[in-house]
Amino acid sequence: MDRLLELPEELLYLWHTHRPEILLAAGILFAAARITLLWRRSKRRETLTPPLSPTEEKVSMPLQVEKEYLSNTPERTSAPILPKPGPRRVTGRKKSKTSDLSKGEGRIHVVNKLQPVIFYFTVGGSTKTYTEKLVAHLSADNKDILPPIVHDLTEIDYDDYFITAPKSEDAIPFYLLILPTYNIDTELDNFLSHLQETHHDFRIDTAPLATLAGYSVFGLGDLHEWPSEPEGYCSQAVEVDKWMARLTGRKRAFPLGMANVRDDVVGELKLWSNGVRNVMQDVVDGKGLGEGVRGSGDAIESADEEDEVDSESEQRAKPKARRTQTADLEDMKVPIPVDFTTAKPSTKSTPTLAPPKAMVPAGSPTHTSLTKQGYTIVGSHSGVKICRWTKSALRGRGSCYKYSFYGIASHLCMEATPSLSCSNKCVFCWRHGTNPVGTTWRWEVDPPDEVFEGMKRGHYSKIKMMRGVPGVRAERWNEIMGSEGGIRHCALSLVGEPIFYPHINALLAMLHAEHISTFLVCNAQHPDQLEALGPVTQLYVSIDASNKESLRRIDRPLHRDFWERFTRCMDILRRKRFTHRTVFRLTLVKGFNLEEEAEGYADLVARALPGFVEIKGVTYCGTSTAAGAGLTMQNVPFYSEVREFVLAFERALGKRGLDYGIAAEHEHSCCVLLADRGRFFRKPVGVESAVGAEDDEVVDERKWHTLIDYPAFFRCFESGETFAPEDYLGRPTPEWALWGNGGFDPRDERVDRKGRPKVV
Repeated sequence: MDRLLELPEELLYLWHTHRPEILLAAGILFAAARITLLWRRSKRRETLTPPLSPTEEKVSMPLQVEKEYLSNTPERTSAPILPKPGPRRVTGRKKSKTSDLSKGEGRIHVVNKLQPVIFYFTVGGSTKTYTEKLVAHLSADNKDILPPIVHDLTEIDYDDYFITAPKSEDAIPFYLLILPTYNIDTELDNFLSHLQETHHDFRIDTAPLATLAGYSVFGLGDLHEWPSEPEGYCSQAVEVDKWMARLTGRKRAFPLGMANVRDDVVGELKLWSNGVRNVMQDVVDGKGLGEGVRGSGDAIESADEEDEVDSESEQRAKPKARRTQTADLEDMKVPIPVDFTTAKPSTKSTPTLAPPKAMVPAGSPTHTSLTKQGYTIVGSHSGVKICRWTKSALRGRGSCYKYSFYGIASHLCMEATPSLSCSNKCVFCWRHGTNPVGTTWRWEVDPPDEVFEGMKRGHYSKIKMMRGVPGVRAERWNEIMGSEGGIRHCALSLVGEPIFYPHINALLAMLHAEHISTFLVCNAQHPDQLEALGPVTQLYVSIDASNKESLRRIDRPLHRDFWERFTRCMDILRRKRFTHRTVFRLTLVKGFNLEEEAEGYADLVARALPGFVEIKGVTYCGTSTAAGAGLTMQNVPFYSEVREFVLAFERALGKRGLDYGIAAEHEHSCCVLLADRGRFFRKPVGVESAVGAEDDEVVDERKWHTLIDYPAFFRCFESGETFAPEDYLGRPTPEWALWGNGGFDPRDERVDRKGRPKVV
């Protein structure tokens, strides 16, 4: 009896002592039993499977044997074989929705006619009035778009329209919703609850309204009562737009429109309806809603779509690919092209040169890699890509530093380059080592008109992809895509070396002819091209180091005489300061050029005398190429460190007698602007110094004038005469952009990486 009581303790001891062996043995026994059962089941299936019927044999046999089989098959007199009762066995795999979307299916429908269906809600009757105006505007003479059908949300059964779309043999429905916002309980609350419950109901398809051709929402709110969206402005329209995105399977056809009831509602409604009409016309023309971008139409965003590169942890999780010659074009073992600006002429006969090839051929690994990163390749050597600040500005989440410093609206800006090739391999470059490098142009040359048209076409197509992204503001969308809108600025700084393009002056002239201002960035390695450069709205030179050794480590230039070229460009910039707005761009990389470099940079400023100096902390993209160059997140300075450098740099300039002051800042992008006080810190036109009660008390009315008067620049350019930067100075720099005020656009709302309002 005592022995039996001790038995469980012995078993427990055996379990703890030999647990791995016991588990391994049990696993082996289970696997053996499983394999035995599967083998017996397959043998039984082979025995019980009947021979194919003649009809089934006909389906499975080749087409060329069909006639011979039918001629030898006796005529059947027996009754046909009926299918067995019970559920039908489903074989094969379900089609992937991703593949369908990639082919355009599910996003583009062949539509003969379109039926607009307008839903509205009103308490006092004003929304009904606006709906009638919308109906009148949409009731144009277009046989492909039927007259709108109007429904009051209080008079319909939601199940008839918002669980399944109404079916018609004549036309596909297109939903438009006009909704006010109230701070009282109304029928809109029930409507929102219905949309939410429909989405979460497991008995209903995930996207029950996917058969719609598209939808769009227009909201009415009161900015006096609710000053911002988080505080309730058009909040119910925002919610409806969110749930409709889910129920339709991301069929947002046009961005959410919003209007202040105390302002010009009719004007805002007309702008929105113009965009809606254009979209409906695209649908009936067979163009569909266009491509979507990551996050397009999502009801809740886990992160902003500007996070286009994989995180460092994701990169580590991926298997390492075998390194080939195309893995990093910068390190390919190919003959170095002759640089005739530095090499001595050969006494031997000149060899026959091979015909030039495309810089980025279609279908090449370079083309594939850049396209995957979001670039649109234009021709054989140019590119365009939508900037994350453009997407941010379209959604009212802030513009880049160029709006704070120079008055450029980011949603009207195109970022492009006429040359994807560069003569440097900078450690902080975000191009992932994929675009070609070289010291001389050895490729085909595309005509400037083709480059110009291709850039615009590529940019507009990418902006169009933003139409379905949540939060895009309809008024800003119309400013870039409306009939009277368009690109107003071009930043030739995307990637590569724009000044490398042989026809850069012709391209600049085409941009200016359409009143598109230009900011051109070069890397101070092509002095001859810099000397011959024509008018530019603003000319940048990247200054990443203050001495030869630092420049070699940071920019990793390909030219043997890189420092001589660099200093020549400094001298050329000094001569151009009276014909161009010249800017030094300093990119601070901690551990490379942040410590003890202020004095050296001040010497370069004394040599070139630029009008402005931009100081910006480096942006780390988390790429393997950057890590291979020695760059990590540890090299990204905090904004406080950038500010300390700026103050030290200002003192270093003052010691050399250079009158530069800190003009503006943009904390959101870790950037500070210094400007020549003598040229850009001045009185506004027509303002004189005010004299106080005492004769020696004088009030200084001077202000920073860093903004640009763009119409004045185009007038100067079209005059054909020589002009100076002072001839197109803009109004004073706004107070919110000055040093110490942060520089964030007060019209917009700052958010965190999850899209939530950020308290600053």
